Amino acid sequence: MKKTALFLSLALIGMGSALAADPAKIDWGKVPAVNVPLFYPGQSSYEWLISDAHKGAAKETKRGDACAFCHDEPDAEKDIGNNIVAGKRLEPTPVKGKNGYLELKVQAAFDDKNAYLRFQWATKSKNRPSIDYPGYRFDGKEWKAYGGPQLNADVLAGKKPAIYEDRMSIMLDDGKVPNFAKQGCWLTCHDGERDMPKLATKEEVAANPLMKAIKRADVRKYLPASRNDPSDWKTGKTVEELARIKAEGGFVDLIQWRAHRTNPVGAVDDGYVLEWRNFDAGKNHFASNMDNEKKQPKFMFDAAKFGAKALTADDFGKKDMFLIKGVNAVPFDPNAGWKEGDILAQYYLSAADAAGSAADNKGTGVWKDGMWTVVMVRPLGLTNDDDKTLKAGGVYSIGFAVHDDNITTRGHHVSFVRTLGLGAKADIEAVKLP
Repeated sequence: MKKTALFLSLALIGMGSALAADPAKIDWGKVPAVNVPLFYPGQSSYEWLISDAHKGAAKETKRGDACAFCHDEPDAEKDIGNNIVAGKRLEPTPVKGKNGYLELKVQAAFDDKNAYLRFQWATKSKNRPSIDYPGYRFDGKEWKAYGGPQLNADVLAGKKPAIYEDRMSIMLDDGKVPNFAKQGCWLTCHDGERDMPKLATKEEVAANPLMKAIKRADVRKYLPASRNDPSDWKTGKTVEELARIKAEGGFVDLIQWRAHRTNPVGAVDDGYVLEWRNFDAGKNHFASNMDNEKKQPKFMFDAAKFGAKALTADDFGKKDMFLIKGVNAVPFDPNAGWKEGDILAQYYLSAADAAGSAADNKGTGVWKDGMWTVVMVRPLGLTNDDDKTLKAGGVYSIGFAVHDDNITTRGHHVSFVRTLGLGAKADIEAVKLP
């Protein structure tokens, strides 16, 4: 993990001027911690939530009752997650050995410029975290996708290796999204999405007026307000109607720390959910490493710094594969003597290239003794039209999710919604730093 530590050090050099407080110097021992239970949700979509299949709770959830109103008994999340992950219900393709429950330790602080959210959780792997990401493998003629998350059909069938990054996400609202304070992220999870029931086909998406208008090739998270029929992804509202909802604040912030695509450059990406799972305006900290016109990667590893110009399958799980512009990446040379089995990263990273609202957040994650410690840094007072504005005295609805063990989409662990207060009474109370 030496290279990981080096890249984090390089990334953090540029963070100092942007932060009022150095997160590494905050005395977290003086900040109260809240243990939030997370559980495996399987295919428990919004449509399932309001259906009769939801243990007779359809009437309650349709009228907007809180999930925690019914699931208030001790170990509720543990029982739900363990039942689902075993394939007893809501999980048609159980992942062998997947844990149904984990505990997330949450701490929060703020100063005059930023909110600081600290998370700790134990990973399933005790030897090395999931910091790799699927790559592009040269087959002697072409560069093709290599590896995938555990719920991928080819991975489940043993045709591809399980490769995916750990991830820590929060969804946050300021009271402007109906029912988010009660039902949280379930408002965003629907039939038709990836790895969910009634998966939308490419043809259906291509023919859909909204999807054509927003130039999307698949269905991802969306809020009920973005559809004329909240339970049917096909019934999207017009772009003009969506713009009005967004202008009124009817979206949820989606902030994600990623072990492969943001952590090495000291970043946390910034997005929001309304009609789709969007990134904020501007430029992200990571970008595709594939030149679609030339059908070849854009960057390769600098052999003088990385030790080789490419990876091989044997390097996964052993060698950190971060491809960082300005650190260990050089322009791709098609005449560099590529051999079958050479692998390059699917994304290249750059803190310097990140810009606009997409680049608002900072953050770091350190893995030690089987546990991640992640700190997200979110500026106060943001006025971008794709951000929720955090301010002292504010109280916000917040949901948490952790992706662990080479998995993504519905294979994560999630929480029931909580409240976050910045110097205000809430489930999680951020303390004011001196």
